[in-house]
Amino acid sequence: MNFKPKLVIFDFLGTITQERDRISAKMGESLSDLFAVLPTAIFSGAGFKQFETQLLPMLPGTHLSRLYLFPTSAAQCYTYQNGSWKTRYDHSFSVEEKARVTQAMTEALVEAGLAQEPKKKWGERVEDRGAQISFSPLGQQAPVDAKRDWNSKYDNVRKQLHAALVKRLPDFSIKMGGLTTIDITHKGITKAYGIRKLIEFTQISISEMLYVGDALQEGGNDAVVIETGIKTQQVFGPEETAQLIEGLLAGAAR
Repeated sequence: MNFKPKLVIFDFLGTITQERDRISAKMGESLSDLFAVLPTAIFSGAGFKQFETQLLPMLPGTHLSRLYLFPTSAAQCYTYQNGSWKTRYDHSFSVEEKARVTQAMTEALVEAGLAQEPKKKWGERVEDRGAQISFSPLGQQAPVDAKRDWNSKYDNVRKQLHAALVKRLPDFSIKMGGLTTIDITHKGITKAYGIRKLIEFTQISISEMLYVGDALQEGGNDAVVIETGIKTQQVFGPEETAQLIEGLLAGAAR
């Protein structure tokens, strides 16, 4: 691409790797090469533990200080300082907020017809990620094929659940993520919020940033970033992302 950003932001699942897969060794090397020349951020609806499992083991331990990690839909931020990952900010729920969200989830599941658990599930359906509470109808560890099958049959039901939660929790942010998940964070905490925090942290302007994601279409879980005015690039999986990174590295070398 002709545009030469000064900072690049990547969505995680579906962009850098597929759901539940570790990033490839090649992707890890490419990202590390990118950190060497550009500050980079990775956003995900997943919690930090998923970064620890799927991302960090495959990254060479160089230039990590130029990487910003935003798990839980940017409700948290981590940066690498003095040899370990430190919390830059954390908008975790209070005990009272968690209780309110849990009650609303219980009622909304009944309204949407999802209260009964499936015959087969993979892990807990409701996960407390500290700064985010997430619902996955098949469980948090469900394989991608099962999620795709559920999405093709029941995504309209997920939309009904989303509407039922919005009605009960108007002062929270409620987003559909991935193929099956619904994520709940504090009001205003979205990937767009994370981008604004990056501007604050780096002093790099929005016009000099690039956001790369696989769901930038209307209704997609990356689409919220468009409101910031950031330049975006749609990709269709990790292979296209790898090609884009090669182009960014070539552009930086010129």
